[in-house]
Amino acid sequence: MAQNRINNDKRSEEARPMPANAAKPPRPSTARVPLSRVRLDGMWGLYQRLAREATIPYQRDILNDAVPGAVASYALRNFRAAAGMVEARHGGCPWQDSDVAKWLEAVAYALESQPDAALESDADGVIDLIEKAQQPDGYVDTYYILHPEWERFTNLLEHHELYCMGHLTEAAVAYYRATGKRKLLDVARRCANMLCARFGEGGGKTEGCPGHEEIELALIKLSDVTGEERYLRLAKYFLDARGTSPNCFALEEKRRGRSDAEVQREGRYAYYQAHMPVRDQTAAVGHAVRAAYLYTGMAMAALRTGDEPLMAACRRLWSDIVGRQLYVTGAIGQSSHGEAFTFGYDLPNDTVYGETCAAIGLVFFARAMLDSEARSEYADVMETALYNAIPAGMSLDGKRYFYVNPLEVWPEASEKNQGRQHALPERPGWYGCACCPPNVARLYASLGEYAYGQKDGTLFVHLYSAGMARITVPGGEAAIRVDTAYPWDGAARIVVTETSGVAWTLALRLPGWCADPAVSVNGATIQTDSAENGYLYINRLWKLGDTVELDFPMPTRLVRANPLVRADAGKAAILRGPVVFCLEEADNGANLSALTIHADASAITAEPDDSLMPGSVRIKASGFRDTADTDTLYMDKSDIRREPISLTYIPYSFWANRGKGEMQVWTRLA
Repeated sequence: MAQNRINNDKRSEEARPMPANAAKPPRPSTARVPLSRVRLDGMWGLYQRLAREATIPYQRDILNDAVPGAVASYALRNFRAAAGMVEARHGGCPWQDSDVAKWLEAVAYALESQPDAALESDADGVIDLIEKAQQPDGYVDTYYILHPEWERFTNLLEHHELYCMGHLTEAAVAYYRATGKRKLLDVARRCANMLCARFGEGGGKTEGCPGHEEIELALIKLSDVTGEERYLRLAKYFLDARGTSPNCFALEEKRRGRSDAEVQREGRYAYYQAHMPVRDQTAAVGHAVRAAYLYTGMAMAALRTGDEPLMAACRRLWSDIVGRQLYVTGAIGQSSHGEAFTFGYDLPNDTVYGETCAAIGLVFFARAMLDSEARSEYADVMETALYNAIPAGMSLDGKRYFYVNPLEVWPEASEKNQGRQHALPERPGWYGCACCPPNVARLYASLGEYAYGQKDGTLFVHLYSAGMARITVPGGEAAIRVDTAYPWDGAARIVVTETSGVAWTLALRLPGWCADPAVSVNGATIQTDSAENGYLYINRLWKLGDTVELDFPMPTRLVRANPLVRADAGKAAILRGPVVFCLEEADNGANLSALTIHADASAITAEPDDSLMPGSVRIKASGFRDTADTDTLYMDKSDIRREPISLTYIPYSFWANRGKGEMQVWTRLA
């Protein structure tokens, strides 16, 4: 069937080059394998199909305000109004344009993986609308176009012009790569040219940078595909201008009439990662999504310009996040106040924010770091977020979404305790501020970009999924087929299905969670202690049918947190392979906090469970429940009974798909 073949219709960027007179990119990314040359099956294949068949069409209707009962989006109506097609005021948030752009980007990835004439036609209609709304000088932001009395770029701190333009640019690059069509790319280039003329140092230009980072990484992508170095230079300027003295945001706020006391309030700009120059930053602070997008742009810029101090800052910030502020699920951003990082080892489970967009941003950051240096630690974190925090943000029907991803939920507290009202027990169909749903759509549609990488004739397998991949190697083409039930089983077989007459390298990531990986080629054992930074490099003159056998044992693990993590003291989480598991009320009854799990790992078993997803597993463990015969608030130990109980854990990413109820990841450990 068509969906079982790698798409070779030459719609990728290799087959759709820029015109011959375009300059070559200064240092293009070497890591991307075009989605037309990748196919994912298994769990991720299901998610990609879900995105294509359910999520993208549903979000198209949402953006057109055509879903009864859903919160109004206004997003496409804003563009129609900006294009003069309807009379309407701007509706929704100042960043509403970005929902349209992320949806278009998701469509682009879906089309690159599998052409669809009807879907492409839908996207072309939206692109026509955006082109009509664009102003003669290249400016495109419906919030300001529909408020012509406001002066553009005078509130970079709080408004989102550059953020929206960044998402539009990312969509344009993705759509050009997928289809070869230039209309949206030309819109993005006109917009970027306007920004290049407007921002920078000297020459009467505006000195400033975005309050919500995003434009930086987008301009770098635009530079990669067009070869225009000025886009990369502008991205670098926005990075270099951030947090310097005098602070551009402070100057901007004073021009808008803010008092010195307000502007100079201690820590005011840490929320925007603008409290000091980016090269001097050592800890992840402020709004978690902004931070992750910033760090991604920093890593991308450092790779392309050879800026080692900038890359060193990226490594420090990565270490702070992963070593001190990362949830076991891959979520980041501990506080609902400001949707922000707090400080090391402060990882509350019930009041955590853990925004879906933040976990997606962490995946972007991880991939950018992986592009610069093949280290398995980056792919390990990427994998954790992709299997846990991010899929938890969308229901299994692809049409309901979490903005916040807690590790513990008590529905009554979510309803009645103001400090927990952000942690919902059920996914809404949409949000007035809906940045997360289209972000999930574009990530799912592009999963193939994260599974594989390529460089100098080396095919990197970063993440394991059933499917296929093809790259260009010395002497021709190489392709592999992967057979595996990962992440539910750690065994995998890689078969060479196409090869050249010249030796090439297969680089296999050895997952950090696996204590004893085993690898063989055609039955001959390969010593895994020869791995470099967590990757096992196998260089040989490959032949058709050559087979690599991988065995990553997946015992169920009881994981403890560092004692500095007060929220998890005396508790354990259950992990199996890269998957985090949780308790739900649907299986274990109410008052999950009264449950305790026995520490004997031999009493913990995994068993097949297809009820939520084909091939999935659930975990059974022994423990006990505390109960009392009285509703007295405080009592002696003798008044509490301990009843033996069998505990059932399901993958955390599947929670809240069976109705409203309690959930928790960390359980008391006997």
